[in-house]
Amino acid sequence: MPQQKAPVLQAAVAFGRLLRRAGIAAGPDRVVEFTRALEELDVTRREDVYWAGRLTLCSRREDLDLYDKLFRVFWEGAGLTQARKPKMRVSISLSEDSVQPPKKTAEKNDQGEEMVRLRYSPVDVLRKKDFALYTPEEFAELHKLMANLDLSGTPRRSRRLDPAPRGRHDPRMTLRGALRTGGEPLRHRFRKPRSRPRRLVLLCDISGSMAPYSRTLIRFMHAGVVSGVQLEAFVLGTRLTRITRELTSRDPDRAMKEASEAIRDWSGGTRLGDTVKEFVDRWGQRGMARGSVVVILSDGWDRGDVEVLAEQMMRLHRLAYKVIWVNPLKAAPGYQPLARGMAAALPHVDVFLSGHNFESLEKLARTITGAASEKQRGGGPG
Repeated sequence: MPQQKAPVLQAAVAFGRLLRRAGIAAGPDRVVEFTRALEELDVTRREDVYWAGRLTLCSRREDLDLYDKLFRVFWEGAGLTQARKPKMRVSISLSEDSVQPPKKTAEKNDQGEEMVRLRYSPVDVLRKKDFALYTPEEFAELHKLMANLDLSGTPRRSRRLDPAPRGRHDPRMTLRGALRTGGEPLRHRFRKPRSRPRRLVLLCDISGSMAPYSRTLIRFMHAGVVSGVQLEAFVLGTRLTRITRELTSRDPDRAMKEASEAIRDWSGGTRLGDTVKEFVDRWGQRGMARGSVVVILSDGWDRGDVEVLAEQMMRLHRLAYKVIWVNPLKAAPGYQPLARGMAAALPHVDVFLSGHNFESLEKLARTITGAASEKQRGGGPG
């Protein structure tokens, strides 16, 4: 068996070396994830090898076309065609004082070629830019944007009742008011159920394949914790770690430092089934997941038994009010949930979203805040 795996391992390493020489950031950690994916898939099927490499070795949309060409060259023996020389080049410059719609001006470079320069508002660019391409300065600006996200609009009916102009008749308050008018109930009193926000539970994958996104998504979790909503934060790796307390500091750098000290399995493997089971057994069944909106932020790559993941996702779906899965890889053109863990979890997921940029996190926030009303309109239990 090891002799059969050796050629596949050598081919994966050589393919990663080819991608790096071409300018694609396919580092050793990504090559390791690629080889692990190939061990779980049928290497004789072109689609399995293609998507395993595309999902693990590519981190930028700009790499996809080049990846397709290099894949055909390496795995199929095709030749690269000479691309036509572009007649114009495009460059994007960020200007802090540019808050108007994009402006387009024509210039010429040193070679006399026409060059189009686009000026965008920094906020508009950051909203659509992939987190894997952010600079440290852009991450600082991103934290300010995340502070404006609203995650508190998931109401649920409480057993407690509040006074209301109409609703259920309140005989006790009606009689108490009648004592002030000589025993005549001149004004009837009513009550209605009180509304309170549902608990939000966030489970973030911190494995090596999620490295370009996990720290950004933990900052998203931090923004939710400090906003004051009823939120619980966990990270999933080879073990389950609760980091709600570590994220309570309003200083994002301090919160990230304390969270990093509490997490002992950064950028390792992922055992989604085992960690979800630990959450359900230790926290979920005791009340944390009951009636809550549970969000799992993961690319679905699982080193454990996918049957365990499917079973635990079914248990979680029965406990939770709604289960939302956020996969940053979903934004890639032509994405298909080929990862075994993702395919096993999807039947037990209510909403499947991407989470690769701030615009997708805004959509996630809208989905969270509208989760309760959407399910009630669909006839689900309250």
